[in-house]
Amino acid sequence: MLKPDIIVYTDGSSRGNPGPGGYGIVMQKFGSNYIKEFSEGYRRTTNNRMELLAVIISLEKIKKENQVVHVYTDSKYISNSVEKKWIFNWEKKNFKNKKNVDLWSRFLKIYRKHKVSFFWVKGHNNNIKNERCDFLAFEASKKSELKIDSEYEK
Repeated sequence: MLKPDIIVYTDGSSRGNPGPGGYGIVMQKFGSNYIKEFSEGYRRTTNNRMELLAVIISLEKIKKENQVVHVYTDSKYISNSVEKKWIFNWEKKNFKNKKNVDLWSRFLKIYRKHKVSFFWVKGHNNNIKNERCDFLAFEASKKSELKIDSEYEK
């Protein structure tokens, strides 16, 4: 396994499923103390959409292509879909009968610009960066001004 250039922790949440939701991201340049955090809240969405959007946004934030990125997520939906290569079979079948096609399509575009590996971490298990992402996502879902997840609210 390649040494990462960037380490990413992501989490998504929704208060109700669907309901108000948000994502949280903690990104760190490997081998340094340089850390950035991002979060955003949405008016009506699902937990899985926010989990996936967190990963997409984190990869889109990386300006230089072909970075080795290790993504830590507590979402088996995300980690299994990629690491077990389910997503590539879904793509071959044009995502027939799959949810979140808009986000999976967006994900694949940015995913292919880097060398990304996913690692599942147990949520709410004292992993400091995962807990921070959870906090950021939950707090973002409570903002007074929430974005509209336009694809979900169609």
